[in-house]
Amino acid sequence: MIAIRFARWFALAACLSASAQQPNNSEAFRKDFLDKFSRTGLNTTPPDAMMLRILVESRGAKRGVEVGAASGFGAMNMGIAFERTGGHLYSLEIDPRRVEVTRQNLQKLGLEKSVTVVEGDALKTLSTLTGEFDFVFLDALKPDYLKYLKLIEPRLKRGAVVVADNTVLYERQMADFLTYVRTSPDYDTVTIRAADEKGDGMTISYKIR
Repeated sequence: MIAIRFARWFALAACLSASAQQPNNSEAFRKDFLDKFSRTGLNTTPPDAMMLRILVESRGAKRGVEVGAASGFGAMNMGIAFERTGGHLYSLEIDPRRVEVTRQNLQKLGLEKSVTVVEGDALKTLSTLTGEFDFVFLDALKPDYLKYLKLIEPRLKRGAVVVADNTVLYERQMADFLTYVRTSPDYDTVTIRAADEKGDGMTISYKIR
């Protein structure tokens, strides 16, 4: 009798251990995790992250690129959207420590199949990505925004959405990028502010041809 009880206990413990190792991808768990997420100054704000999620979903985006992952707050939010659209996000990050943290956070939400974190300088890794893309989020070195765009632009589909972060506070550092997307006949562009937390804003461009 005692042996049977021990056998049942060990079986239950094994099941609980196995389930604890599995990523929890329920909506409730994800919402709670993101609501309590310890953000740094490099992360997007919750309203901005939600805006990114909505943009991906409303566009029905299938292949996206994020330049600058930090600890993955934006990648997780966009990852949920790409999971829903059946698409995939490539998140590029130069700092190895941030790469590892982002991968761990994505795994906690069960999003590792929807988001691939690419380690390295985006000015080098962007050219290694193949195929076409319909969503881009820029949130790395501000003076390099135009360089990032030019590297991925030949593979942007018509109707692609390009979102650039911090375009209010760092407008001077990315003046060439902003001038390009605001004057190019290939884009419709607007700058919006979804959150007041940082007193900043995002510039959204829609590739019309």
